[in-house]
Amino acid sequence: MNVFLPRRASFRLKKSILFALIISAASFYVGCSHEYVTDLDLELTQSLNSNSKTGSLQGYIMPSSTDYASLPNQDPKNPITSEKVALGKMLFFETGLALESKYPVSASTYSCSSCHIPERSFTAGRFQGIADGAVGYGVSGEKRKKNPYYEGSEVDAQGARPLAVINTTYITNALWAGTFGSFGVNEGTESVWSQDTLVEINYKGLMGLEANNERALVVHRQVINKAVMDSLGYTQMFDTAFPDIPESERYTRQTAAFAIAAYFRTILTNEAPFQKWLKGDVIAMTEQQKRGAVLFFGKAGCVSCHNSPSLNSDPHLFFSLGVYNHYQTGYNVFRTDRFDKRNLGRGGFTGREEDMNQFKVPQLYNLKDFGFYFHGASKTNLKDVVEYFNEGIPENRDIPSTQISPLFRPLHMSHQEMDDLTEFLENGLYDPNMLRYKPEVTMSGNCFPNNDLQSQLDMGCE
Repeated sequence: MNVFLPRRASFRLKKSILFALIISAASFYVGCSHEYVTDLDLELTQSLNSNSKTGSLQGYIMPSSTDYASLPNQDPKNPITSEKVALGKMLFFETGLALESKYPVSASTYSCSSCHIPERSFTAGRFQGIADGAVGYGVSGEKRKKNPYYEGSEVDAQGARPLAVINTTYITNALWAGTFGSFGVNEGTESVWSQDTLVEINYKGLMGLEANNERALVVHRQVINKAVMDSLGYTQMFDTAFPDIPESERYTRQTAAFAIAAYFRTILTNEAPFQKWLKGDVIAMTEQQKRGAVLFFGKAGCVSCHNSPSLNSDPHLFFSLGVYNHYQTGYNVFRTDRFDKRNLGRGGFTGREEDMNQFKVPQLYNLKDFGFYFHGASKTNLKDVVEYFNEGIPENRDIPSTQISPLFRPLHMSHQEMDDLTEFLENGLYDPNMLRYKPEVTMSGNCFPNNDLQSQLDMGCE
């Protein structure tokens, strides 16, 4: 028997049912007003519940940055403490560590954050990061350029667009190729760990962040030792962070790498509208952002690869989308060309044919700040990225069709749907307060992220 209710009563009943269903699916919706719950909220809730690895949309919620016990993928050799986080936060921005620069003119002028700027959500602010051998900053990294004193082959430049160091607690193996880290996807790849002295770090039995950070301090020509820490004023912070490590081993690149890794794991975009919505604030996202989220977890199929709380892949997956490499984009890039094995992605590390041209699925928060997308920085706005996925046509003809992911295919979204998905990616996943992870000063008192004269002028720093 059909029961007909007056339209207003039916509407109220419908809202009550919607709210009740959301409450049952996510008990943390306590306090939200059912007056604001819409059909989109219910549809999105159901989609999240069905896609979540936990069976509930709670599986997509990020913890508080200070809830150390809830931060995943911690290295058992490096449990997070507030003392390590405080030290890592300072070292990451400290230009005083830059003491092995190619030429004295660049000594103490760059830092880890030269290529990972908080104002750009910890990306470089340009298509290629440059540490040693560059000058300038602009407003947020976009005017950094090669120091005329250096040859292009001498600068410390990255072969692919630098990944953001946000939400890294959700990675097990670092870099686009997943090269660093002894566990996760690198179990079973031990035969290639001897390919060079840097990859040999994997023999230490470390998680991706710890292994990669130690490697990075070497590659980026930074020095950690007792004398330098004494001169910069960090000795006491090392003592507090690593009291159980003998003094003879306490002031090293490895302990510094451990501290920076602890800091990295706390850099979370947990104030983004989507995160607030997940926690019960149903008006944190706009209706358009909710429509985009429904597409993301539904028709567009983005969740097939982007399925973790940070919307990277869990476990790590590697795919070829047929995009251009750095040297193919027309940018004036340094230290990379068609012979660079990094262009082969995972295959450049493992040497396996099936891994060739496969790159790691990255996290998707704060893309709005990046300005450059894909490993070769071949796209410069998110709408172009969405359109590229919608068309499903590889742009790089050098990539064999057999290596292109079968998931990369036309999505048949309308223009409105592409706009909605773009809005979700651009603003629904955007945490605007990354500066909360930036220190006021470093112990040296140097300007940061860069300390060269042009950067000082650009930043108004003395």
